[in-house]
Amino acid sequence: MNHERPPIRPLAESKGSVTLRRGDFDALIETLEGALGRIAVLEHQFATAKGGGSRSLTKEEADRLTAGASPVKVWREKQGLNQRELAVAAEISQSHLAEIETGIKAGSVETLRRLARALKVDLDALVPVRAGHWYVR
Repeated sequence: MNHERPPIRPLAESKGSVTLRRGDFDALIETLEGALGRIAVLEHQFATAKGGGSRSLTKEEADRLTAGASPVKVWREKQGLNQRELAVAAEISQSHLAEIETGIKAGSVETLRRLARALKVDLDALVPVRAGHWYVR
């Protein structure tokens, strides 16, 4: 049985925007989320193969994450960094980091990659998993 989707065809297109059917948009988002999940797994496998990988969290740190604490904040504090130090290392603004840590902004995948690199953890350590699905809060 072939489950290939028909090609996506824009309903309307202008210089600055494209209008898609809701089903096509949802399919694009689902494909992107699947790709991001696969990238995170590959990054983890690569880091593990290099002998790296995420450090372990203490029970208290894991409990903080379970309770909804920002993974970025937990890892930053674990490494004894203040927001300014991490922001400089990740080449982002301190205010943007604060917004990510407080949940005001989710942070783009690129920003999370920069933070993961600066914290020397895998990207997936900064992207919580809920009910088997990847999401950025």
